[in-house]
Amino acid sequence: MRLTILGGGGFRVPLVYGALLGDRGEGRVTEVVLHDVDAGRLDAVTRVLAEQAEGVADAPVVRATTDLDDALRGADFVFSAIRVGGLRGRAEDERVALAEGVLGQETVGAGGVAYGLRTVPVAVDIARRVARLAPDAWVINFTNPAGLVTEAMARYLGDRVIGICDSPVGLGRRVARALGADPGEAFVDYVGLNHLGWVRGLRVAGRDELPRLLADPHRLGSFEEGRLFGPEWLRSLGAIPNEYLHYYYFNRETVRAYQEAERTRGAFLRDQQSRFYTDALRPGGSALRAWEDTRAEREATYMAENRESAGAGEREEEDLSGGYEQVALALMRAVARDERTTLILNVRNRSTLTALDAEAVIEVPCLVGADGAHPLATDPLPGHATGLVCSVKAVEREVLAAAESGSRETAVKAFALHPLVDSVSVARRLVDGYTAAHPELAYLK
Repeated sequence: MRLTILGGGGFRVPLVYGALLGDRGEGRVTEVVLHDVDAGRLDAVTRVLAEQAEGVADAPVVRATTDLDDALRGADFVFSAIRVGGLRGRAEDERVALAEGVLGQETVGAGGVAYGLRTVPVAVDIARRVARLAPDAWVINFTNPAGLVTEAMARYLGDRVIGICDSPVGLGRRVARALGADPGEAFVDYVGLNHLGWVRGLRVAGRDELPRLLADPHRLGSFEEGRLFGPEWLRSLGAIPNEYLHYYYFNRETVRAYQEAERTRGAFLRDQQSRFYTDALRPGGSALRAWEDTRAEREATYMAENRESAGAGEREEEDLSGGYEQVALALMRAVARDERTTLILNVRNRSTLTALDAEAVIEVPCLVGADGAHPLATDPLPGHATGLVCSVKAVEREVLAAAESGSRETAVKAFALHPLVDSVSVARRLVDGYTAAHPELAYLK
C-alpha cells in the first residue's frame, strides 16, 4: 500500500514514519512517497527516515520527489501536511496581527484567517489533482487550519477527505488520567470545530465520569486544561474546553503575553527548524539525533505564552509525545483493513449539529471503517458554544468565498467578522498588512 505525504520535508514527518515502522499486519503501508517544493528539506527528512529504518525488517520504502503529479499517481492514501509560506509566513502572520493588537496564532483569530486565505487555493488545487490522478485515494488532511482546509477539499473530494488533529486526543487522554481511567477504555464526548471544541462527557463502562471530575477542584487542577482555564471556569462551563479556547476566553491576557514575549511562536520555530535542517545535512552527523533534540525543545515550549499568562507551569512528561501520527495510522488501518473504530475527526456535518448545514466540516467522534468516517449522533451544544461555533464557521465560509473569488472586500469581511478582531478598520489594515507581507495573497483584488 502506498502512502504519499505532501509536505514531505516537514518537521513532523518522522513521527508518521515511526508509527508506520511499528505497524505489522495485512494491508500495511509498504511504500512512502515524500513530496515537497523544497528539495533541501526533502533531503534532510529522508536522512532522518533512513536512520529510523536501520535494523527494521521490511521498513516501508521511501521515495522523494518535487513533482506533485508524480507523487499522487498510484497513491492509496494521501497525507496532506503542507505549510504555504513556510514558517516565515507564520512569523509574519503573528507580526502583522500583534502590531494591530490582535491575535496572530496560526489557526485562531487574524493569523488563522490569513493562513487560510493563502492555503485554501493550494489545497483546492491538490484536491482537484487527487480527483484526477488518484480518484480512489483517501486524503487525510492535517494542514492547518485543519477544519477549514478539509471543508475546502471536500467540495471536490466529498467524504474521501478526512481531517485529523491531535488536540482532542490529548485532551481526552488527560481527562481520563485525571479520573484514574484508562484512556483506551473511555469514550470522549467531544463536539465542535477544529481547535474550537469541548469535552462534555467521558464515559467509562457506560457511565459518564465527567461530573465527578468537575466536582473535584483538586482533580481539576491536576492536568493542563485545569491549570490553564482554572477549576472555577471549568465548573461554570460544565465542560472541558480544547486548549485553543484559551485564546478566546483569555484573549487580552494572551495577546499581552505574546506582545511581551522575546519572540513569537512562529519566529521561534522558524529559527529553530532552520538550525535543524542545517544540522541534519551536516556530513558525519546524525540527522535523527538532530531531529530528536529539536523535537524535545519544540514540544516542551508548546503554547508557552498561554501557560505563562495563566500560571499553568511546564507541560507534563506524558504530553510531550505528540499523537497525530497515531490518529493517522489508526484512520488508515480502519479504512484499509475495515478495522472498525471510533476516532475524533473532522468530517462533513450531515445532520449532526442542527445549528450548521450538512456541508459544514465539524470535529466529532466518528465511526470509521472501510467506507470512511461517519459522525456519531450527538446532543446539541449549549447556547454559548453554539454561538461561538456558528460565528467562527461564518468566518470560515467568508475565507472560502474570498479564496474562490479573489475578492479583497470579502477578505476584509472574513477578518472583521471574527470574534477576536474588534474593528472593521483593523480588518482593513490587516488585509493591507498581510497582502504586503505574503506574495501568496496577490490574488486578492
